[in-house]
Amino acid sequence: MRIDFHASSSPSLGVEWEFGLVDRASRDLVNAAGDLIGAAGERLADPSRLHGELLRNTVELVTGVCDTVGDAMQDLCRLLDAVLPAADRLEVDLFGAGAHPFAAWDAQQLTEGHRYEELINRTQWWGRQMLIWGVHVHVGLPAQERVMPVLSSLLTWFPHLQALSASSPIWAGTDTGYASNRALMFQQLPTAGLPFQFATWAEFESYAEDQLVTGVIEDISEIRWDVRPAPRLGTIENRVCDGVSNLAELSSLVALMHCLVVDLDTRAAAGEALPTLPPWHVQENKWRAARYGLDAIVILDADNTERLVTDDLADLLVRLEPTAARLGCTTELAGVADIVARGASYHRQRRVAEQTDGDLVAVVDSVVRELTG
Repeated sequence: MRIDFHASSSPSLGVEWEFGLVDRASRDLVNAAGDLIGAAGERLADPSRLHGELLRNTVELVTGVCDTVGDAMQDLCRLLDAVLPAADRLEVDLFGAGAHPFAAWDAQQLTEGHRYEELINRTQWWGRQMLIWGVHVHVGLPAQERVMPVLSSLLTWFPHLQALSASSPIWAGTDTGYASNRALMFQQLPTAGLPFQFATWAEFESYAEDQLVTGVIEDISEIRWDVRPAPRLGTIENRVCDGVSNLAELSSLVALMHCLVVDLDTRAAAGEALPTLPPWHVQENKWRAARYGLDAIVILDADNTERLVTDDLADLLVRLEPTAARLGCTTELAGVADIVARGASYHRQRRVAEQTDGDLVAVVDSVVRELTG
């Protein structure tokens, strides 16, 4: 099976930002995506930049093809300028986290469409449980033969991204003990979770053919890996991050993902053998970051070297400074350290819960306020 990767001539950038929709009074999830998309679409030059997802409680804001992190954030700000007034009229707020702390899965309505209906028909209880939101970041790559080496190497920094963005500690009214419960929930779907570490594009093509022939997928877009190639767009799509509550943190995370991919691709183009981890270490690192967040001790290499994720992150930010300067995102990348200093979203949600004697409505309020100020 041949899959053509439509290579990008530049390290372009695209961001997809998912939000849950919550009722302004009860703070429960509300199935209002269709109404919001209709109301906001009148104010958008390109209504396709706002669309629904699997469940009617979710909307996704999508940038165009951007050159820099700053351009992508400006694009998202323009979308918010249209969406937030429409949400006000509907008495709905945008909730930017990886999971809602108390919503009931059986109260959520499925978005119409064969693709979603078939997914739920196949996955049943696990599919209906997907009250989760994330951020997806596309980075353009110029050469098909480097896609899989860059993707495999990128997994070395999977836990860094997971820990920084972790925002789903409370599920169905209970603190799960995890920083990111979303990370472990999402991998229950077929083809979701960690990618295979293929050395060549031909190996990926062979895998995709097997999935299609055996009926696991109907289209390669249904390969739902945490990091995956997007052949039609000519990008690597990073889907590691939990939902994000505010533009400042989003810009820093996008800058980190942009710099990581471009740095790895530049090194591969120069003939360097990129660093990779054994799959069992990648799997363990994902679990550790989901469980412990920024307190995770992660495995760095095949020699079993371990280090606190925030210590390794500090060195990574220094190493990526030249790449950030090249890409015009020096300020945004530096903001990653602010997330560590302030505490990730899972820290902040737990703090509110502790200060309010477990009031989960207050937790939702706090997440909403981070978007609107």
